[in-house]
Amino acid sequence: MEDLRWPLAAALVVIGFAGTIVPALPGAPLVFAGLLVAASIDGFQRVGWFTLGVLGVLTLVSFGVDFVAAALGAKRVKASRLALVGATVGTIAGLFFGLPGLIAGPFLGSAIGEFIAQRDLRRAGKVGVGTWLGMLAGVVLKLAIIFTMLGVFALAYAL
Repeated sequence: MEDLRWPLAAALVVIGFAGTIVPALPGAPLVFAGLLVAASIDGFQRVGWFTLGVLGVLTLVSFGVDFVAAALGAKRVKASRLALVGATVGTIAGLFFGLPGLIAGPFLGSAIGEFIAQRDLRRAGKVGVGTWLGMLAGVVLKLAIIFTMLGVFALAYAL
């Protein structure tokens, strides 16, 4: 049984990394699940419940980062609600077009939403960029959280 848990743990962590960039996958929760599986291999002797609690809190923080980063980016440029809805729709639609869609989708969606709301092309472009930068900041922060999770786990495992 142990031999199968290491590959499962590793796969969950790798998929979790991908989920940090691809919005359809829950990145940090998958990484947490992988680390939980890895901790269970030795009956939680090396990585105990306190460490898992810290990892759980970091996972919850990653959810907040998603919302706060996008909202701050949009708020900074005073985006309308339609721009935020457009960013969400653009992100989902972008999934079907691979990496270019994931990069362009949120920008185009928020810009189109803002244009519909305000009928100002320059403002729509500014809102698109601001919202996209906020989402990019969120991805960078979530990656930092995941690396922190891995570091906490590795430290607990080594001690």
